[in-house]
Amino acid sequence: MYTTSDSIVQGRDGGIPIRDYLPADRRFATPLLWVHGGGFVLGGLDMKESDAPARHLAAAGRWVRTVDYRLAPNIGLFGKPTLGAAPGRFPEAHHDVLDVAESLRLAAGSIHIGGASAGANLVAGAVLAMRDRGAPLPRSVSLAYGALHSVLPLNDAVESALRGWQPRWFFNPPMMRRITLNYVGDEGALADPYAFPGGADLAGYPPTLSLDASNDRLRISGHAFNVELAAAGVDTEEIVLDGVHGFLGTPRKLVFAEGMSLLALWMARHDG
Repeated sequence: MYTTSDSIVQGRDGGIPIRDYLPADRRFATPLLWVHGGGFVLGGLDMKESDAPARHLAAAGRWVRTVDYRLAPNIGLFGKPTLGAAPGRFPEAHHDVLDVAESLRLAAGSIHIGGASAGANLVAGAVLAMRDRGAPLPRSVSLAYGALHSVLPLNDAVESALRGWQPRWFFNPPMMRRITLNYVGDEGALADPYAFPGGADLAGYPPTLSLDASNDRLRISGHAFNVELAAAGVDTEEIVLDGVHGFLGTPRKLVFAEGMSLLALWMARHDG
């Protein structure tokens, strides 16, 4: 059993809505900050990819906090992003995740942090910023099918393995260009490691789990980031599940249960 509680964290730019999932029998001392995806333009506290993982883990005895970070302009699948500053563009969501992570760490002493898709990007960039400013790092990081690079590296093996029109079309180069440029609003910001941490110096990063889907082009980014982490001497594990992008938002499917089990085991291993 668990309860939920909505509240506001005071961040550097104002109030940030959060939701805490509080188990009646808290079996694990270290809470998780979980960050949803949505292409940087969609989602919130009620989004399945935010709510379902939190409920699953809270039912197993872990305190989970989710965050309603600020969103970039929603240009749709085919819209052309206009450049320049706009509400929700980088670094606003980055700041929100950092500020909520710090609030949770101050409340609990230490945290785990994880996210999916755009949320995985925000988590990875936030952890990099924590390291650079000398802040206490999370005990572990979990990244599910993340968009971690502003341009996907080449990977012919993944490309040739994609099946079905949707996985073959989603996250194609023009689409990724629209998503990434819309998020930052500035060509130069695509190279900012806090916006897209793929390719950055990852030395000193916390233990990191990469959870990816077999039939998902973004597996290219997850795999490349895992290789970069390993090269930096980070304790890392990469697992590819049989599924498509967004499986942590499908709680009735087996792949969701598989992913949540792996995430729970990873955190338990690093609870300390």
